[in-house]
Amino acid sequence: MTAVPHPDFLKAGKIAGRVLSLVKNEVRPGVKVLKICRLAEEKILEFGATGIAFPCNVSINNEAAHYTSPYADSKIFPDKGLVKVDIGAHVIGYISDTALTIDLDGSYEKFIAAARNALEAAIGAVHPGARVGEVGAAIERTIKKHGLKPVHQLSGHQLMQWVLHAGKNVPNIGQKISPTMNLGETYAIEPFATNGNGTIKSGSITYIFSNDLKNKKKLDQSALRVRNVSRQLFKSLPWASRWLHGKVGGVDVDIALKTLQRAGVIHGYPVLLEGKDGMVSQFEHSVFVGAEGAIVTTRRDDEIS
Repeated sequence: MTAVPHPDFLKAGKIAGRVLSLVKNEVRPGVKVLKICRLAEEKILEFGATGIAFPCNVSINNEAAHYTSPYADSKIFPDKGLVKVDIGAHVIGYISDTALTIDLDGSYEKFIAAARNALEAAIGAVHPGARVGEVGAAIERTIKKHGLKPVHQLSGHQLMQWVLHAGKNVPNIGQKISPTMNLGETYAIEPFATNGNGTIKSGSITYIFSNDLKNKKKLDQSALRVRNVSRQLFKSLPWASRWLHGKVGGVDVDIALKTLQRAGVIHGYPVLLEGKDGMVSQFEHSVFVGAEGAIVTTRRDDEIS
C-alpha cells in the first residue's frame, strides 16, 4: 500500500475539521439541535466535499451516538451537559470522520479531558504493525487516569473508499489478540468516556438509516419509490430520514421507512444510550497509517493538543 495519504482523503479531512471548528461555536443552551445538523451538513458541501459521509450526529449527555434531528425537530440544547458533534465528509468516496464534545456550562471538564487525551494517546500508538488492541489499551489507560471508564461497547473503525465501517475495529479497551494496522490503511479513532458502566443500549428512536443495495423484496408503490430515491441519492452511505422529506411527492416518508425497515431493505441505527445512563464524552479523528506513525487528516486549527 502507498505510504502517503490519497489527496482526496486529505481534502475530506481538512473539510471536516473546518466544519467542526465552525459548528462548535454555535452550540449553546437554547439553540435547536436541527440548526446545528443543517449548518454542519450545508458547510460540508459548501467547503468542497463531494457529499456528506453520514448525517451530523448531535448526541447529548447519556446519548452516546446516532442522534440526528428528524424532520421539524424542536429539540434544544439544555442549560448544562455534554454535547457530542460527530460529522463526516467524503470526496469521491474518500471519507473523513471526526467528533468533539462541548461542555455547555463548564461542569464536565474531566469528561472533556479524558476523551480528548485518550484520542491523543491513541494517535501516538499508531504505526505500521501496531495491533489495534494496543491502541485500545492506550485509550483505556488514559480514560481511567481521569477516573472514568471507556465505553467498551463502542469502537473506532477502518475507513475505505465509500465504506464508513470497513474491516477492522479500533477498540476503546486493550485486547491481547487483535488485528494489525498496516501501512497505508485509514482509520477513524473515537474514544468515549463515561461515569456509567461502559456498556451501550439501543434507544427507542431511529433517524439514521443505510440501504441494503442487494435486497430485492417486493414492495408497495410508496415504499418502492422511497427505496429508489434513497438508493439513488445515498447509495451505500448512511442517511437521515429528514433528508427524504420533500424528495418523494405524495408519500408519507416515515410510514414508508417503517415498511422498508421491516422488509430489511434499509438498516436502522437507533440512538445509542450509555448502559446505566451515565454522561458520555467523545473525541474522534481520522488517521492514515504512515511509515513514521499516524497522519491525522481532521486536525483543526483551533485544536488544543
